[in-house]
Amino acid sequence: MFCCSAARARSRATGFDFGSRASNPAECSEKMMRRWLLCLPGILGVLLKLGGAEEEGFKRKIHIEFNSTYNGTTVNLLHIRAVGLEDTVHYVWSTMGAPTMLLVHTNSAHSKLNLNWTKLVSSSPFEAIQIEPSTSVQHSTAIMFTRVFEYYDGNNTADFTHISKSYFYPAYNLEDLVWEHGVWIFNAGTQTAVFRGSNASDSSHFQNGSISFRVTAFDSTGRENVPPSLLHTANCTKLEFRIEGVTPRGNFSRFGLEMVMLEQKGGLKSMKSVRTIDDEYTPTIFEMAQMLSHAGNKSHTQSFMQWKLVAYNSPKARRDEALPCQYYELRDQNGTLNVARTIAQAYFGENLQEHHIIQALNISFGIADGDFYNNTRYLSWSALVGVGSPPEESFSILVICIMAVALGTPVLLLLVGGLVVFIWKKKQYSDYEPIN
Repeated sequence: MFCCSAARARSRATGFDFGSRASNPAECSEKMMRRWLLCLPGILGVLLKLGGAEEEGFKRKIHIEFNSTYNGTTVNLLHIRAVGLEDTVHYVWSTMGAPTMLLVHTNSAHSKLNLNWTKLVSSSPFEAIQIEPSTSVQHSTAIMFTRVFEYYDGNNTADFTHISKSYFYPAYNLEDLVWEHGVWIFNAGTQTAVFRGSNASDSSHFQNGSISFRVTAFDSTGRENVPPSLLHTANCTKLEFRIEGVTPRGNFSRFGLEMVMLEQKGGLKSMKSVRTIDDEYTPTIFEMAQMLSHAGNKSHTQSFMQWKLVAYNSPKARRDEALPCQYYELRDQNGTLNVARTIAQAYFGENLQEHHIIQALNISFGIADGDFYNNTRYLSWSALVGVGSPPEESFSILVICIMAVALGTPVLLLLVGGLVVFIWKKKQYSDYEPIN
């Protein structure tokens, strides 16, 4: 007995109690459970932070003005003025010439648009559109929607780069379309306006069809219920491009859209692809395209155009009606572009190509071995245009819950297993093992 007591005393003195619960597996499990419990709040906090991108940010006051006619002329002009605390974003849309969006960002909450209608409708519209005070302008750019392509895709590849030029039908020049005037669809509640055009010289294909642009202004952060449910902020607007009811010129027709961007020299535009694992709002679509406009020193993003690589062949925009799309490389325009009739020249002045960078971008709609336009005779594609950095998609609440379950289930099993082992060991062992 004395030897046993001495041995136990020595073991306690050295910190190794061979007969106590300190080396018991049950106690190790208990400590592990405590550590996991301490870590759980941190894990949940990180997940909730990742899902916080849709929290409401600052708001802007939206002022919308439009004019569909001027002294008998057919000039549409829409002005969206988004006013912040210390800045203003001006979006100016017009179908004079090719449909064009002019974006001007100022550092003043009191900047105004001055419009000289007489000069605008003349043959020399230079400086017909001005932002005052001019010293407040921080960044300006323009996007012109110039042509809609239709091509015969007999091999069902849905790729411009694999289509011979002989398979392209004559493009629809959007500056030649007849745009509705005085019959605008404008909804003050949703802050939405629609430009709708048809081709008077091609009534056989445009008999009941149209090409349109739907413009929506936002005063705060949110997400629309209609797919692709793009995450927007108060720093951007949404445009939706549609082809409805236009008769295709072949049974295997697909469409594409050409956009031309204008940037002052010294600036730089670049394309960026962003991938995400979250496809809750647009199932099976895991990629976002971003066209960014940088300052000359590339220190920050001044403006952006952002879209998901998906279109829809039905107004309901269900999952089975999704139509993947793809974009192609930016290409420089070398004097072949006529922008004299657009509001871009009315703001930036003459000799655009001497003082500005002009680039074009094509987007095609469809997927290899997919349905053709002729099946539904409908196509829609949406994008965001705004200032600063584009909104960043994060894990949605649904994905956070899935991740919480995926991470929480093993932890729960570990806790339950450790508890069972602890109880079982406690029943079988006392503080000291019996001595035979």
